[in-house]
Amino acid sequence: MKINLRSRKLKDGRRSLFLEYYKGYTKDSNGKIKHDREFENLELYLYDKPKTPKQKQDNKTNQDLAEKIRTKKQAEYDSGKYGFQNHIIVNANFVEYFRKLTDERFDSQGNYGNWDSAYKHFTDFFGEKLTFTDFTVEKVKEFKDYLDKSATTPQGKKLSPNTKLTYFAKVKAALNQAFDDRIIFENPGKRVKGFPKAEVERPYLTHSEVQKLAKAECRIPSIKTAFLFACLTGLRYSDIEKLTWKEVRENEDELRIVFTQKKTDGLEYLYINQNARDLLGERGTPDELVIPDLKYTAQTTNILMKWAYNAGIYKEFTFHSSRHTNAVLMLTNGADIYIVSKRLGHKELRTTEIYARIVDAKQKEAANIIPIINL
Repeated sequence: MKINLRSRKLKDGRRSLFLEYYKGYTKDSNGKIKHDREFENLELYLYDKPKTPKQKQDNKTNQDLAEKIRTKKQAEYDSGKYGFQNHIIVNANFVEYFRKLTDERFDSQGNYGNWDSAYKHFTDFFGEKLTFTDFTVEKVKEFKDYLDKSATTPQGKKLSPNTKLTYFAKVKAALNQAFDDRIIFENPGKRVKGFPKAEVERPYLTHSEVQKLAKAECRIPSIKTAFLFACLTGLRYSDIEKLTWKEVRENEDELRIVFTQKKTDGLEYLYINQNARDLLGERGTPDELVIPDLKYTAQTTNILMKWAYNAGIYKEFTFHSSRHTNAVLMLTNGADIYIVSKRLGHKELRTTEIYARIVDAKQKEAANIIPIINL
């Protein structure tokens, strides 16, 4: 149970403070959610718009007192971790809780897709009913074993190493959240190791292949522009899609993009070259999208592959390959690996080092094309 401090506005211009005891929710046969809440009036009040020093002090005193009461009540309830756990909550359905956490991520397409797929595999294995109490360490191990040996894609293929890692991580994340929400006080997920991260091939294009794409016709011009722009800048599709002209700063001395990265929600400053700016064409109004009519669909990869075929390139790649291409092009042409890592927004340098190994491999290929000298 979570105890929250709330307030409601009164007719006399004050706010009444009260506690909300949130006990979770239930679903009826039609899937409609009903939240279980109780309230306790603290008989403490705040001036909605304090005007005098005394009113401001009274507000501070009452706010502090109300918060102390809330903290004490929550601590009393949380004493369940010493053996008095709420049996109603721990016997609730973990599967419904997992579904709720999944639905909360609906606006984040990539993340939601992974959570949703993990949920489907979870229900395929356990069904629609599994209580928090029944989800033991042994059950966590059983689900991990299922992902490793039995789970398949909709096409009937075994899950890739990193897909298994991702799905299992979502279940562990749900358990972590349940622990933070004080639903459980022993986290079975902590006692089971996740799958090791496998290094996967990162398809990229060479400079000459990007040049061929630039000259070839693409059925959707906006996709062509976005892909080439990503090759030149390393931006993710999600950031290009929402990029507006006010985020493209240009003057005599510099060209850069100042934007909020969608994946991390962090403010980024990314310098670009004149080639990338010229690709965008004529400047629009501040709130206008830099590449209008850009939409990622199930057909985007097919459009990319047909474009590549038109350019005489016969290799499989996705839109994300543009980021790989940008990294390899920078490293191949002497960019510092720390700078490349920062530009791509990598949290860890080892992620960028994967591209450095690719460059080393290309250097080895270059060495072997030198004509043989008869000694």
